[in-house]
Amino acid sequence: MTGSNASRMAHSLPDPEDELGGYDLLTENPLGRHARPLGATALRAALALMVSAAPVHAQASDVPRTATGRPDMNGLWQALGNAHWDLEAHTARAALAMQEGPVVPVPAREVLAFGAVGSVPSHWGSVVGGTIPYLPEALEVKRENQESWLDRDPEIKCYLPGVPRAMYMPFPFQVFQSESAFFMAFEYAGAVRNVYLDDPGPPQVDSWMGQSVGHWEGDTFVVVTNGFNGQTWLDRAGNHHSYQLTVTERFTLTSPYHLMYEATLEDPLTYSEPWTIRMPLYKHVDPNARLGQFKCVEFVEELMYGHLRRNPIGPGGDR
Repeated sequence: MTGSNASRMAHSLPDPEDELGGYDLLTENPLGRHARPLGATALRAALALMVSAAPVHAQASDVPRTATGRPDMNGLWQALGNAHWDLEAHTARAALAMQEGPVVPVPAREVLAFGAVGSVPSHWGSVVGGTIPYLPEALEVKRENQESWLDRDPEIKCYLPGVPRAMYMPFPFQVFQSESAFFMAFEYAGAVRNVYLDDPGPPQVDSWMGQSVGHWEGDTFVVVTNGFNGQTWLDRAGNHHSYQLTVTERFTLTSPYHLMYEATLEDPLTYSEPWTIRMPLYKHVDPNARLGQFKCVEFVEELMYGHLRRNPIGPGGDR
Protein backbone atom coordinates (compact mmCIF):
# COMPACT_ATOMS: atom_id res chain seq x y z
CA MET A 1 0.00 0.00 0.00
CA THR A 2 1.48 3.35 -1.01
CA GLY A 3 1.40 6.44 1.16
CA SER A 4 -1.06 8.22 -1.16
CA ASN A 5 -3.46 5.25 -1.15
CA ALA A 6 -3.26 5.05 2.64
CA SER A 7 -4.00 8.76 2.92
CA ARG A 8 -7.08 8.49 0.67
CA MET A 9 -8.28 5.47 2.65
CA ALA A 10 -7.80 7.23 5.97
CA HIS A 11 -9.71 10.35 4.84
CA SER A 12 -12.58 8.20 3.55
CA LEU A 13 -13.17 6.54 6.94
CA PRO A 14 -16.53 7.56 8.46
CA ASP A 15 -16.63 9.04 11.94
CA PRO A 16 -18.25 6.46 14.25
CA GLU A 17 -20.21 9.20 16.00
CA ASP A 18 -21.70 10.37 12.67
CA GLU A 19 -22.63 6.83 11.65
CA LEU A 20 -24.26 5.98 14.97
CA GLY A 21 -26.06 9.24 15.66
CA GLY A 22 -23.65 10.42 18.35
CA TYR A 23 -23.70 7.14 20.27
CA ASP A 24 -20.21 5.86 21.29
CA LEU A 25 -19.61 2.11 21.15
CA LEU A 26 -18.10 0.69 24.31
CA THR A 27 -15.33 -1.88 24.16
CA GLU A 28 -13.84 -3.92 26.95
CA ASN A 29 -10.10 -3.40 27.50
CA PRO A 30 -7.77 -5.92 29.14
CA LEU A 31 -8.11 -4.23 32.54
CA GLY A 32 -11.87 -4.64 32.62
CA ARG A 33 -12.58 -0.91 32.18
CA HIS A 34 -14.55 0.56 29.33
CA ALA A 35 -12.97 2.84 26.77
CA ARG A 36 -14.37 4.83 23.88
CA PRO A 37 -13.33 3.64 20.41
CA LEU A 38 -11.01 5.73 18.28
CA GLY A 39 -12.59 8.51 16.29
CA ALA A 40 -11.89 9.07 12.59
CA THR A 41 -8.99 11.46 13.26
CA ALA A 42 -7.24 8.98 15.52
CA LEU A 43 -7.89 6.16 13.08
CA ARG A 44 -6.28 8.19 10.30
CA ALA A 45 -3.20 8.77 12.47
CA ALA A 46 -2.97 5.10 13.42
CA LEU A 47 -3.24 4.01 9.78
CA ALA A 48 -0.54 6.46 8.74
CA LEU A 49 1.74 5.11 11.49
CA MET A 50 1.16 1.54 10.28
CA VAL A 51 2.04 2.46 6.71
CA SER A 52 5.18 4.32 7.73
CA ALA A 53 6.32 1.31 9.82
CA ALA A 54 5.88 -1.18 6.94
CA PRO A 55 9.15 -2.75 5.76
CA VAL A 56 10.66 -1.27 2.64
CA HIS A 57 12.82 -3.32 0.27
CA ALA A 58 16.34 -2.00 -0.03
CA GLN A 59 17.07 0.15 -3.05
CA ALA A 60 20.34 0.06 -4.91
CA SER A 61 21.57 3.00 -2.85
CA ASP A 62 21.04 1.02 0.38
CA VAL A 63 23.64 -1.70 -0.29
CA PRO A 64 27.28 -1.40 0.81
CA ARG A 65 29.64 -0.36 -1.95
CA THR A 66 33.34 -0.42 -2.65
CA ALA A 67 35.41 2.72 -3.12
CA THR A 68 34.66 2.62 -6.85
CA GLY A 69 30.89 2.22 -6.36
CA ARG A 70 30.50 -1.50 -7.01
CA PRO A 71 28.19 -3.48 -4.66
CA ASP A 72 30.39 -4.88 -1.87
CA MET A 73 29.76 -8.61 -1.54
CA ASN A 74 32.60 -9.35 0.85
CA GLY A 75 31.55 -11.52 3.75
CA LEU A 76 30.37 -14.93 4.91
CA TRP A 77 27.26 -16.19 3.07
CA GLN A 78 25.02 -19.23 3.25
CA ALA A 79 21.86 -20.57 1.64
CA LEU A 80 18.95 -21.56 3.87
CA GLY A 81 16.28 -24.13 3.08
CA ASN A 82 16.67 -27.63 1.70
CA ALA A 83 17.70 -27.18 -1.93
CA HIS A 84 20.76 -29.33 -1.25
CA TRP A 85 18.46 -32.31 -0.75
CA ASP A 86 16.47 -31.76 -3.96
CA LEU A 87 16.25 -28.60 -6.07
CA GLU A 88 12.72 -29.46 -7.12
CA ALA A 89 9.78 -29.09 -4.74
CA HIS A 90 9.26 -32.18 -2.61
CA THR A 91 7.58 -33.38 0.56
CA ALA A 92 9.34 -34.87 3.56
CA ARG A 93 10.13 -38.58 3.36
CA ALA A 94 11.76 -41.24 5.50
CA ALA A 95 15.10 -41.47 3.68
CA LEU A 96 16.84 -41.10 0.34
CA ALA A 97 17.77 -44.79 0.24
CA MET A 98 14.69 -47.01 0.52
CA GLN A 99 13.91 -50.72 0.30
CA GLU A 100 10.70 -52.70 -0.07
CA GLY A 101 8.78 -53.14 3.17
CA PRO A 102 5.90 -55.45 4.11
CA VAL A 103 3.37 -52.74 3.25
CA VAL A 104 5.21 -49.62 2.03
CA PRO A 105 8.88 -48.90 1.28
CA VAL A 106 11.06 -48.40 4.37
CA PRO A 107 14.57 -46.95 4.83
CA ALA A 108 17.35 -49.09 3.46
CA ARG A 109 19.43 -51.17 5.89
CA GLU A 110 22.47 -48.90 5.42
CA VAL A 111 20.63 -45.80 6.71
CA LEU A 112 18.05 -47.37 9.01
CA ALA A 113 20.03 -46.61 12.17
CA PHE A 114 20.00 -42.88 11.40
CA GLY A 115 16.27 -42.70 12.10
CA ALA A 116 14.91 -39.16 11.81
CA VAL A 117 18.42 -37.79 11.28
CA GLY A 118 18.55 -39.60 7.93
CA SER A 119 15.12 -38.46 6.79
CA VAL A 120 14.57 -35.91 4.01
CA PRO A 121 12.99 -32.55 4.94
CA SER A 122 10.58 -30.87 2.54
CA HIS A 123 11.49 -28.01 0.20
CA TRP A 124 9.34 -25.48 -1.64
CA GLY A 125 11.50 -25.75 -4.74
CA SER A 126 14.22 -23.57 -6.26
CA VAL A 127 13.65 -24.37 -9.94
CA VAL A 128 11.99 -21.55 -11.87
CA GLY A 129 8.97 -23.18 -13.50
CA GLY A 130 9.07 -26.10 -11.07
CA THR A 131 10.60 -28.92 -13.14
CA ILE A 132 14.05 -29.61 -14.60
CA PRO A 133 13.62 -30.13 -18.39
CA TYR A 134 15.50 -33.41 -18.78
CA LEU A 135 15.91 -35.21 -22.06
CA PRO A 136 14.27 -38.68 -21.83
CA GLU A 137 17.58 -40.55 -21.54
CA ALA A 138 18.88 -38.11 -18.92
CA LEU A 139 15.70 -38.44 -16.89
CA GLU A 140 16.25 -42.19 -16.76
CA VAL A 141 19.80 -41.57 -15.49
CA LYS A 142 18.37 -39.38 -12.72
CA ARG A 143 16.05 -42.22 -11.65
CA GLU A 144 18.98 -44.63 -11.61
CA ASN A 145 20.95 -42.12 -9.52
CA GLN A 146 18.13 -41.98 -7.00
CA GLU A 147 18.04 -45.76 -6.70
CA SER A 148 21.83 -45.90 -6.27
CA TRP A 149 22.29 -42.76 -4.16
CA LEU A 150 24.57 -44.42 -1.60
CA ASP A 151 26.98 -45.56 -4.31
CA ARG A 152 26.80 -42.65 -6.75
CA ASP A 153 26.42 -39.32 -4.91
CA PRO A 154 29.85 -37.62 -5.04
CA GLU A 155 29.11 -35.78 -1.77
CA ILE A 156 29.16 -39.06 0.16
CA LYS A 157 32.78 -39.62 -0.88
CA CYS A 158 33.78 -35.97 -0.32
CA TYR A 159 34.43 -35.10 -3.94
CA LEU A 160 34.35 -31.40 -4.79
CA PRO A 161 30.74 -30.22 -5.14
CA GLY A 162 30.90 -28.43 -8.49
CA VAL A 163 28.82 -25.47 -9.60
CA PRO A 164 26.12 -24.58 -8.77
CA ARG A 165 25.89 -27.21 -6.00
CA ALA A 166 28.61 -25.53 -3.95
CA MET A 167 26.48 -22.40 -3.60
CA TYR A 168 23.60 -23.97 -1.65
CA MET A 169 25.16 -26.79 0.34
CA PRO A 170 24.50 -26.59 4.12
CA PHE A 171 27.89 -24.96 4.70
CA PRO A 172 28.90 -21.28 4.53
CA PHE A 173 31.26 -19.78 1.98
CA GLN A 174 33.24 -16.55 2.03
CA VAL A 175 33.56 -13.95 -0.71
CA PHE A 176 36.78 -12.00 -1.11
CA GLN A 177 36.17 -9.13 -3.51
CA SER A 178 38.40 -6.31 -4.75
CA GLU A 179 38.64 -4.29 -7.92
CA SER A 180 41.06 -6.83 -9.40
CA ALA A 181 39.83 -10.13 -7.94
CA PHE A 182 36.71 -12.11 -6.96
CA PHE A 183 37.39 -15.26 -4.94
CA MET A 184 35.07 -17.68 -3.10
CA ALA A 185 36.24 -20.10 -0.40
CA PHE A 186 33.88 -22.88 0.70
CA GLU A 187 33.84 -24.68 4.03
CA TYR A 188 32.84 -27.97 2.43
CA ALA A 189 35.88 -29.99 1.29
CA GLY A 190 38.03 -26.85 1.14
CA ALA A 191 36.60 -26.02 -2.28
CA VAL A 192 37.50 -22.69 -3.90
CA ARG A 193 36.47 -20.64 -6.93
CA ASN A 194 38.80 -18.07 -8.43
CA VAL A 195 36.57 -16.01 -10.73
CA TYR A 196 38.64 -14.52 -13.55
CA LEU A 197 37.78 -10.90 -14.34
CA ASP A 198 39.73 -11.13 -17.61
CA ASP A 199 38.76 -14.06 -19.82
CA PRO A 200 41.80 -16.39 -20.10
CA GLY A 201 40.24 -18.32 -22.98
CA PRO A 202 38.75 -21.83 -23.06
CA PRO A 203 39.46 -24.11 -20.06
CA GLN A 204 42.65 -26.09 -20.59
CA VAL A 205 41.34 -29.11 -18.68
CA ASP A 206 37.99 -30.32 -17.37
CA SER A 207 37.60 -30.18 -13.58
CA TRP A 208 35.15 -30.62 -10.73
CA MET A 209 34.61 -26.86 -10.18
CA GLY A 210 35.05 -25.71 -13.79
CA GLN A 211 36.52 -22.40 -14.94
CA SER A 212 34.66 -19.22 -13.93
CA VAL A 213 34.82 -15.84 -15.71
CA GLY A 214 32.95 -12.85 -14.28
CA HIS A 215 31.86 -9.38 -15.35
CA TRP A 216 29.56 -6.64 -14.08
CA GLU A 217 26.19 -5.79 -15.62
CA GLY A 218 25.20 -2.70 -13.67
CA ASP A 219 24.96 -3.79 -10.02
CA THR A 220 24.77 -7.51 -10.88
CA PHE A 221 27.90 -9.68 -10.96
CA VAL A 222 27.55 -12.25 -13.76
CA VAL A 223 29.73 -15.39 -13.75
CA VAL A 224 29.93 -17.89 -16.61
CA THR A 225 31.39 -21.30 -15.69
CA ASN A 226 32.20 -24.26 -17.94
CA GLY A 227 34.93 -26.85 -18.37
CA PHE A 228 33.34 -29.42 -16.03
CA ASN A 229 34.29 -33.09 -15.84
CA GLY A 230 30.62 -34.18 -15.77
CA GLN A 231 30.98 -36.11 -12.51
CA THR A 232 29.27 -33.73 -10.08
CA TRP A 233 25.60 -33.75 -9.09
CA LEU A 234 23.28 -30.83 -8.43
CA ASP A 235 21.81 -32.20 -5.18
CA ARG A 236 21.26 -35.40 -3.23
CA ALA A 237 18.25 -36.39 -5.35
CA GLY A 238 20.31 -37.53 -8.33
CA ASN A 239 19.90 -34.41 -10.47
CA HIS A 240 22.90 -34.33 -12.78
CA HIS A 241 24.58 -32.86 -15.86
CA SER A 242 27.25 -33.73 -18.42
CA TYR A 243 30.67 -32.31 -19.22
CA GLN A 244 28.99 -29.87 -21.65
CA LEU A 245 27.31 -27.93 -18.85
CA THR A 246 27.57 -24.14 -18.89
CA VAL A 247 26.34 -22.27 -15.81
CA THR A 248 25.56 -18.55 -15.92
CA GLU A 249 25.21 -17.14 -12.42
CA ARG A 250 23.87 -13.73 -11.42
CA PHE A 251 24.71 -12.28 -7.99
CA THR A 252 22.61 -9.25 -7.00
CA LEU A 253 22.97 -7.58 -3.60
CA THR A 254 19.44 -6.58 -2.49
CA SER A 255 20.34 -5.40 1.02
CA PRO A 256 23.43 -5.38 3.24
CA TYR A 257 22.50 -8.91 4.35
CA HIS A 258 20.77 -10.52 1.33
CA LEU A 259 22.23 -11.68 -1.96
CA MET A 260 19.84 -12.89 -4.67
CA TYR A 261 21.39 -15.82 -6.49
CA GLU A 262 20.32 -17.08 -9.91
CA ALA A 263 21.95 -19.78 -12.01
CA THR A 264 20.92 -20.74 -15.54
CA LEU A 265 22.07 -24.19 -16.68
CA GLU A 266 22.58 -25.14 -20.33
CA ASP A 267 23.60 -28.66 -21.33
CA PRO A 268 22.51 -30.04 -24.72
CA LEU A 269 23.37 -33.60 -23.67
CA THR A 270 21.14 -33.49 -20.59
CA TYR A 271 18.41 -30.83 -20.85
CA SER A 272 15.91 -29.99 -23.57
CA GLU A 273 16.27 -26.25 -22.86
CA PRO A 274 18.09 -23.89 -20.48
CA TRP A 275 16.58 -23.66 -17.00
CA THR A 276 17.16 -21.54 -13.93
CA ILE A 277 17.36 -21.88 -10.17
CA ARG A 278 16.80 -18.89 -7.90
CA MET A 279 17.27 -18.44 -4.15
CA PRO A 280 18.45 -15.82 -1.65
CA LEU A 281 21.77 -16.13 0.14
CA TYR A 282 22.07 -14.76 3.68
CA LYS A 283 25.02 -12.99 5.25
CA HIS A 284 26.26 -14.17 8.63
CA VAL A 285 26.10 -11.30 11.13
CA ASP A 286 27.40 -13.08 14.23
CA PRO A 287 30.63 -11.25 15.14
CA ASN A 288 32.18 -14.64 15.97
CA ALA A 289 31.28 -16.20 12.60
CA ARG A 290 34.26 -17.67 10.77
CA LEU A 291 34.74 -19.98 7.81
CA GLY A 292 35.35 -23.37 9.37
CA GLN A 293 37.26 -26.32 7.95
CA PHE A 294 35.40 -29.40 6.77
CA LYS A 295 38.15 -31.28 4.98
CA CYS A 296 36.21 -34.49 4.76
CA VAL A 297 38.59 -36.63 2.71
CA GLU A 298 40.01 -38.19 5.87
CA PHE A 299 36.45 -38.80 7.13
CA VAL A 300 35.67 -41.16 4.25
CA GLU A 301 38.92 -43.10 4.09
CA GLU A 302 37.39 -46.09 5.88
CA LEU A 303 34.35 -46.00 3.60
CA MET A 304 36.42 -45.95 0.43
CA TYR A 305 39.52 -47.92 1.36
CA GLY A 306 38.67 -49.88 4.51
CA HIS A 307 38.16 -53.06 2.48
CA LEU A 308 41.86 -52.95 1.59
CA ARG A 309 42.95 -53.45 5.22
CA ARG A 310 44.73 -56.70 5.96
CA ASN A 311 42.13 -57.21 8.67
CA PRO A 312 38.99 -55.24 7.69
CA ILE A 313 37.04 -53.74 10.58
CA GLY A 314 33.69 -55.29 11.46
CA PRO A 315 32.11 -58.58 12.50
CA GLY A 316 33.55 -61.42 10.52
CA GLY A 317 35.94 -59.07 8.79
CA ASP A 318 33.07 -57.14 7.17
CA ARG A 319 33.13 -53.36 7.25
